[in-house]
Amino acid sequence: MSENKTMKYRLLGRTGLLVSELCLGTMTFGGEGYWGVMGKLGQESVNEIVARSLDAGINFIDTADVYSFGQSETLLGKALEGRPRDSYVLATKVRGRMNEDINAIGLSRYHIMSSVESSLKRLNTDHIDLYQIHGFDAVTPLDETLRALDDLVRQGKVRYIGASNLAAWQLMKALGISERLNLARFESLQSYYTIAGRDLEREVIPLVQDQKLGIMVWSPLAGGLLSGKFNRDGSSPDGSRRATFDFPPVNKDRAFDSVDVMREVAAELDSTVAQVALAWLLHQPAVTSVIIGAKTIEQLDDNLKAVSVCLSEEQLERLNTVSALPAEYPQWMVARQAAGRLPQN
Repeated sequence: MSENKTMKYRLLGRTGLLVSELCLGTMTFGGEGYWGVMGKLGQESVNEIVARSLDAGINFIDTADVYSFGQSETLLGKALEGRPRDSYVLATKVRGRMNEDINAIGLSRYHIMSSVESSLKRLNTDHIDLYQIHGFDAVTPLDETLRALDDLVRQGKVRYIGASNLAAWQLMKALGISERLNLARFESLQSYYTIAGRDLEREVIPLVQDQKLGIMVWSPLAGGLLSGKFNRDGSSPDGSRRATFDFPPVNKDRAFDSVDVMREVAAELDSTVAQVALAWLLHQPAVTSVIIGAKTIEQLDDNLKAVSVCLSEEQLERLNTVSALPAEYPQWMVARQAAGRLPQN
């Protein structure tokens, strides 16, 4: 095994808030899960997973109101009872529909103000450390959303605000509005990013590095595809989410080519394919925290060991080469222009 190390902590974007490099995701908590999948864990299992995560040094926990339609927040709130409130950073999200009321969806002031109170009650807390919009709302003007979130920050109900699943132009527009109106700005972006899905590197990662936002990675194993348990012939373990819910979408050929190299690297490091997939993300300079979810303690323990996997420059080069995206415009033009401005040896 590579050198032993314990959990490390990274600043969330340009803030002074330190969060663990692994974040506990809670989509598996509750009954019917998001999109009708995943969530199956009851209170006893949730208590065990939360306790094991905190004991391992995780201080960052991410949930959402729509996960199991509020059950995830409720179960998490109960699992955290009795623990000092300043010993963990709590993140949740708003946007999705929670009931049949016509206004119970989106990012209007009406829905945000109603949703935050419900989330605070379910989580049994007086404040949310990171309140994130769970996607873009084409109906509500961004300034309305940002003014409502700024009010929550000023009221002390929310400490920081973040976004999830935004395109680069949407995120940059929001940052511009916040600067112009002197409002609290998004300090983080939660996005899908894996060695099998590096689309984020085209525009979003350059943006967040320039604007100094933190990146939280969801589905770092591509819905289990990068666990090493799936094969090119389509065979998969019983009960796996990918077997019945093929999401997130990936280029399967590039993904399995990557897995082949990841198997080699895992053997060299006496590690697992899943740990290599997580470690690759932790080696990416733009990444702040990688969200790990688990249905069992065994899955959680395996993921936690990823912080001990140190990839060499040669191993990173092999992984980067096999998973590289094809060059697209304007990236290839930008690279050509940049090369022309560099002094020649």
